[in-house]
Amino acid sequence: MRTEDVLAAVATGLWRWDNASGTVSLDGEAARLLGLPAEPVVLPEVAVRSRFHPVDWNEINGIVNLAVAEGTLAEARLRIMDVDGRVMRTVRSRSKPLERRSADGSPDYELIGTIQEIAEPQPGTTAVHTPITGDWRRSREAFLLDAGRALAEARSTAEVLRVAASLSMPGFNPDGLAVFGMAGDRLSVIGHHGHDAGDEGPFTDMLLDTDYPAAEVVRTGRAIYLPTPDDYKRRFPATWPLAQRFDRVSWAFLPLIVAGRTMGAWMAAFRQPASFSPDERSVLTTVARMLAQALQRAGVAESERELTTGLQRSMMPQLGPEIPGMRIAARYVPTGGGLQVGGDWYDMIPLPSGRFALVIGDVQGHDVRAAGLMGQLRIAVRAYASEGHRPDAVLSRASRFLAGLCASQESGGGEDDSDAQSPRFATCLYVECDPQTGTLEVARAGHPDPAVRMTDGTVLMRPTAGGLPLGIVPDTDYPTTRFTLEPGETMMLCTDGLIETGGHDLDTGWARLRAVLEADTHDTHEAAGGHPAGHLEALADLLVQAVHGPSSHHTTGPLADRREDDIAVVLLCREGAGCGCGTPAAHPVRPARRTMLTVAQAEPERIAGARRQVRELLHDWADEEQLDSVVLMVSEMVTNVLVHTDGDALLVAEAVGELGERRLRVEVADSSDELPHKRHPGEMASSGRGVLLMEMLADAWGVDPRGEGKSIWFELYEQSKQPDTA
Repeated sequence: MRTEDVLAAVATGLWRWDNASGTVSLDGEAARLLGLPAEPVVLPEVAVRSRFHPVDWNEINGIVNLAVAEGTLAEARLRIMDVDGRVMRTVRSRSKPLERRSADGSPDYELIGTIQEIAEPQPGTTAVHTPITGDWRRSREAFLLDAGRALAEARSTAEVLRVAASLSMPGFNPDGLAVFGMAGDRLSVIGHHGHDAGDEGPFTDMLLDTDYPAAEVVRTGRAIYLPTPDDYKRRFPATWPLAQRFDRVSWAFLPLIVAGRTMGAWMAAFRQPASFSPDERSVLTTVARMLAQALQRAGVAESERELTTGLQRSMMPQLGPEIPGMRIAARYVPTGGGLQVGGDWYDMIPLPSGRFALVIGDVQGHDVRAAGLMGQLRIAVRAYASEGHRPDAVLSRASRFLAGLCASQESGGGEDDSDAQSPRFATCLYVECDPQTGTLEVARAGHPDPAVRMTDGTVLMRPTAGGLPLGIVPDTDYPTTRFTLEPGETMMLCTDGLIETGGHDLDTGWARLRAVLEADTHDTHEAAGGHPAGHLEALADLLVQAVHGPSSHHTTGPLADRREDDIAVVLLCREGAGCGCGTPAAHPVRPARRTMLTVAQAEPERIAGARRQVRELLHDWADEEQLDSVVLMVSEMVTNVLVHTDGDALLVAEAVGELGERRLRVEVADSSDELPHKRHPGEMASSGRGVLLMEMLADAWGVDPRGEGKSIWFELYEQSKQPDTA
């Protein structure tokens, strides 16, 4: 009896699928099973493909590719469709892919195999569906989708390994996993699951030529399936004792391949026997591919994070030794996207005079070039300051340095990198501090003004004279503003990222930060565990959390999308009662609230800043009408100095006493000896009402001559509003 007759008797047909020519040769039985006349025929590939269910056709492609890669049989179950799209029967296909070269030398293959009809369970019977089709296929597809999504979201090697350990495969589930990598000519264990600590010891430093499955997989790039312990002992007798002690009965070792390069191996071990059917192998192969890509992404991301974090930390200085009578805290948070480097920086510089300088700045951009310019600019500022230059001279030299640096880069760049080499600027705030007296000398180059939290918790933005950002005009003057940080006060310096993140502008951003700075000092002190240095550190954390959420300066976290800009913040506290850096008094006395501001002849626009400063100083004043009166009198007094004298106006405002019973004293001093006198302006006059206003609105006022010039002052007593009575 011929072989063809035997196969026909058991309803088994033969086929030959030539992938190169795109033709399929069928014998009579194979043609019948596909719904064609029962006679040998050679058909185009598309004619045969139309007989298969579309889902099954997509699946068999993957099975064939897997068999080609592993050198095994390709086995699948296929539903045969008629011309009307109805399922006629289900067949099992078993074929052997034979790899060969096409005419142009590219790899190709030919399938030679059998088709056999199998019986499907009928409705109402107790027959169980085979594990190849039906619900198993749907659960497998759902599993692969979930696994792919989870591995794609893993951002570190540890997360990838945790996801791999939690995968529950449909129908079969490994309980022991290990991921192997390569270190030169040796095998390394990246991570494992289902084993005790230390079990990886014998496999950690294994040579790649060792007779071990994972080593062979890495060498050859082909998967190894060991369904039984006998298979393991037969193929790898030398290393079987190492695997025997783990009490597994089936093993699968699969290569981790990315872009055609084997980067390691993945082991899945089973306590229950696994036959490793083609579908099970397909699942394992797909998971191995996804695992390899996830590990590759995580490795690249971790390398970039390590590089950029190390770069940024090397550029961020230590705050140096403790300063008697003062505390300093600082935070830096890079932007959430890209390489997480940027142009923000801060520094603390010891000066030859025994003072120290605080510097905070922001180079335009959030990229590597911004970080590079920041590092160079920080070093230049430190060098100029260490030479003993005054704050204005330090910024002038820094501006000239940055402009020259950008100009040299622009002239040396090519046509294709014009954007990368375009000129950049930087904002900067330089503060020279005298720790003995608390005197601060501030020079500002386009940077946000500092803010000061006073001893009673009131927060004021300190207006300071400023110039253009660094690097725009090489030779720029930067005026200096001097004020005193009183005992118990805390000054905050920050970049605009802390203010404007989250869609805020300067005004709303300051309001958000003011609420944090004005939080109860004793509560923050207790949150810091009562440690003096911990209070300022806790306050720095609270400021960052107000923008990014908890612990955002440590890890990227779930709020990375809110990082629109880099953040740098520096806090300087002069120790004293009420600051929280020392032990709180049992019955604290409300300290005086004081501010001082200079309005120069050349800067009349700062009169608006003086009005705003007074409003902030008296933000909790009981009577709004009194507050409006104070602002009006301050505006008149400062304006009169600028109009009627040749000097600058020095404004000093101080509020003392308990809330609701405070006394406000405002002085405006100038260098002129001419005393003000009462005038009687007409209805259409545009001036001459300053003294009249003080007589009408102030509780007391006067003029005090000084050695050079005079001081005009007024006092006002807080009148608590009485509840309306019916």
